[in-house]
Amino acid sequence: MNRFLLPLGIFIVLVAFLAVGLNLNPREVPSPLIGKPAPAFELPQLHKPELTFAPKDMQGKVWLLNVWASWCVSCRQEHPILVELARTGTVPIYGLNYKDGRADALRWLKQYGDPYALSIADAEGRVGIDYGVYGVPETYVIDKAGVIRFKQIGPVTQDVLEAKILPLVMELSK
Repeated sequence: MNRFLLPLGIFIVLVAFLAVGLNLNPREVPSPLIGKPAPAFELPQLHKPELTFAPKDMQGKVWLLNVWASWCVSCRQEHPILVELARTGTVPIYGLNYKDGRADALRWLKQYGDPYALSIADAEGRVGIDYGVYGVPETYVIDKAGVIRFKQIGPVTQDVLEAKILPLVMELSK
């Protein structure tokens, strides 16, 4: 009888861990980059590949870095929200085109609108790795000192924009 209690106890503990794990929201995984300087890079601009962009170019400004791709279905979901945000001029949005072909990305922006002050091409995905990109889309709020203050995994929704991103941008812009 006692020989069945130990395996039963282990089984119950494993089921409990599984139940807890299945109830976690993967979009709430905290980023180890929050509160740390944004990783440095210098990449070619999507529209003008002869020019480059680096986060150091944004020193003294609060800005958003949105990781997107033309092949990303969820990027289409958030795109109208980003286009509208860009229209307001509240905060500049910079696009990091992730593992995408330049022609495909340019065609996508022409078709759906271009909310970005500029987009940069991360064709190899190396900068995405430095930023801990799980998948596209992802959006980062970066402060005047170049420190990452917020990371949105998955599409930016109107609720996330109004409840988290815009209040943070307003606070950091003071």
